[in-house]
Amino acid sequence: MKVLLIGADGQLGTDIQKVIKAPELIPLTISEIDVTSRENVASVIGKHKPDVVINTSAYHRVDDCEDHDQEAFAVNTLGVKNLCLACNGTGSTLLHISTDYVFDGMREKPYSEDDCPVPGTVYGISKLAGELYIRYMMKNYFIVRTCGLYGLRGCMGKGGGNFIESMLKLSKEKPILRVVDDQIVAPTYTFDLARKIDQLIRTQHYGIYHVTNAGKCSWYGFAKKIFELTGTKVKLEKASTSEFKAKATRPAFSVLEHRNLKKIGLDDMRSWEEALAAYLKEKSSCK
Repeated sequence: MKVLLIGADGQLGTDIQKVIKAPELIPLTISEIDVTSRENVASVIGKHKPDVVINTSAYHRVDDCEDHDQEAFAVNTLGVKNLCLACNGTGSTLLHISTDYVFDGMREKPYSEDDCPVPGTVYGISKLAGELYIRYMMKNYFIVRTCGLYGLRGCMGKGGGNFIESMLKLSKEKPILRVVDDQIVAPTYTFDLARKIDQLIRTQHYGIYHVTNAGKCSWYGFAKKIFELTGTKVKLEKASTSEFKAKATRPAFSVLEHRNLKKIGLDDMRSWEEALAAYLKEKSSCK
């Protein structure tokens, strides 16, 4: 199998490279493929003729998307259309990373792949529009929705680091930390997501999949577990989303049900607590 990876230097892309090795993998960074250019995408994919294209590229600065919708749609929607055209030209399967933000998070039970998306942000709208291009244009595809990603590489598009590292950094700088307790998520370790992606692309069970670590917590609950596992002493307080006055509305409930993984016998994602402990162990071994 020949797999072309877009976004190889991002936090998910970095972990995909740990799971899928050369010579199977062709890792490309933003300097090597520009998804917003139809000609460039067609040229690069036409040159390599991969069996599978994994697209991790995204304009995912959620608040910025509200003011820069054209940039968001250029990457998250029209960029995906360009990939569909190129993949159809080479007969390549497309695996595309999407998001819990295609749902508005206004209910209190997990969203399955069959639930109707109702995004509540420009970011979510742009990501859903990309999904719809894939479903409209392609036969062989995987759309993987996920939530609350963190990895050792850090999230480049958000200035480096991730929620875990931000919490540990802030615990040294502030006497009191206030973290939102009214957003429920399923924090997901990019290494676990990468392993599931590798499993999916070796099947022909095409379609939409929800892939997160198992269980759920608030961001406050996640922070509390981070400090517990690292032995960090800090005064942690619960806060409401409204206190932070973010430009984009965050989903209050972003838990994704793994219904389609269950159908094909691949729903073995470990709990978010186990994944967090594994991340911290891996991080300490890299120092």
